[in-house]
Amino acid sequence: MNGSSKKRILIIDDAALIRTYYRSALEVRGFIVEEALNGLEGLEKVLLQSFDLAIVDVNMPQMDGITFLLELRSKQLPVSGVPVLVISTEAGIQDLAAARRAGANYYLVKPIKQEVLAEYAAAFCGAPQ
Repeated sequence: MNGSSKKRILIIDDAALIRTYYRSALEVRGFIVEEALNGLEGLEKVLLQSFDLAIVDVNMPQMDGITFLLELRSKQLPVSGVPVLVISTEAGIQDLAAARRAGANYYLVKPIKQEVLAEYAAAFCGAPQ
């Protein structure tokens, strides 16, 4: 986890509108937000910077969310333990099971209200100060 009092969250989603929606929900509550367009870019960012939470979509180009999780959790680094909240339009039990097997801490189905997203973020990484 991040040593500073500001909690850092990485949003990994290929949809700009979704990233903006999540960012606005989190920044207004004091979280510092970074973005990645796909799992590959997200993996690069978590290997270079410290985050308190990653919010990840499943269906993305170059590297999907499940592959991102598998790669992240396979690393023998402290970053491998960052909590991951998967938020996807995929609502089947098999989708939830695949995300959990890959290492997701929790799975939500889109759409999600901004207040709910902020509550989950606070639950996973603590309220920002």
